[in-house]
Amino acid sequence: MKITIPLSALFLLFTANVFSQTLADLKLKTREVPKGYTPNDGQICVTPQACNFYTDIETYSNIVGTVKSKQIQSFKNRADSGSIMYFEFDHVFKGDRFLQGLLWGKDGQPTDEHPEEYLAKGKFLIIWSFHPDSPIKEKSEAKIEAILNK
Repeated sequence: MKITIPLSALFLLFTANVFSQTLADLKLKTREVPKGYTPNDGQICVTPQACNFYTDIETYSNIVGTVKSKQIQSFKNRADSGSIMYFEFDHVFKGDRFLQGLLWGKDGQPTDEHPEEYLAKGKFLIIWSFHPDSPIKEKSEAKIEAILNK
């Protein structure tokens, strides 16, 4: 007896993983946080632009799209502190140029003064507000890129 699987079922099987991601999947778990870092309630941004964007995201909905949900994780250690901001949009994030201008101004890329980095992939946007070479930022980036690039 020959077993056949409809093409639509195969498509659903292979694409379900991409569309089933949640913000909880992207966040660092306690065991993933590098030693020496402690979680902190609230926002710890290197520059105010990143935290203002997080706090007032609804203000920018005409430009970037409507946010379905958002969460933040903030961490501190003796030499480093900052926040990771997670956004899930109703549709694909569409505010790359706007966000670059908001975070970095005319430079159009991270600088020592404005070191925030971000990743926009489909409906997800993640902003890291940490100084360059932050171990926790690097850990988070690696995790998120592995999940979203499956």
